[in-house]
Amino acid sequence: MTHEVLIYPDRQALVAAAFDLMVARIHTAVDERQRCTIALSGGSTPQPLYAALAQADLPWDRIQIYWGDERYVPPSHPDSNYGMTKRIWLDVAPIPAANIHPMPTNFADPQAAAAEYDRQILADFGLEAGSMPAFDLILLGMGDDGHTASLFPHTAALSVRDRLVTVGEKDGQPRITFTYPLIDRARSTIFLISGASKQSALGEIFAPTGDATIYPARGIQPQGELLWLLDADAGKDLAIAC
Repeated sequence: MTHEVLIYPDRQALVAAAFDLMVARIHTAVDERQRCTIALSGGSTPQPLYAALAQADLPWDRIQIYWGDERYVPPSHPDSNYGMTKRIWLDVAPIPAANIHPMPTNFADPQAAAAEYDRQILADFGLEAGSMPAFDLILLGMGDDGHTASLFPHTAALSVRDRLVTVGEKDGQPRITFTYPLIDRARSTIFLISGASKQSALGEIFAPTGDATIYPARGIQPQGELLWLLDADAGKDLAIAC
């Protein structure tokens, strides 16, 4: 496993580096496997990255887009990760509609929505139930509390090991999220983290010992490449022992 921490002087440099890495990983996946499967994150940090990717010259018909987590709101809701990505990136780039796979949020029961996305991923990858697909690239963010995707501290989703997708929750509100085992199967996992408010959680995540139930991003241990991309505000005074 490649585990690397890269710190950039500002958010603009961080986004530029993430852009170059994603473009390179996309081309590698398409060259080696004829397609690239990507799971995206929400939040404000990746928005300029998505805007840049919308203008890139990429093999759009070979790229399959998924999401690592989603708030349980309609796509038109301002908090929708899919809705944000659609406006900034997917409505701009010439990617086929059939290649875009948003998490369903129209089920009365979020557990049913999670099960449907689980089934959809397995079908898309041509796998049987109980299998664990390997995404080419999973993009993750991290909250001030150390959560990633919708894996929040001290929540039941952290212990789910037998499914690809489960229900997370924040402040009593359900979310749909990838599980640790699915994230850990990725060929390349990239964290994109910006801002001084992330320093405290990062210090705990990179400490020699710690508890992933308190800082869930610490629990991401992929078999493939793991890159932590930080701006200087987030990475300031970070003592890293990787």
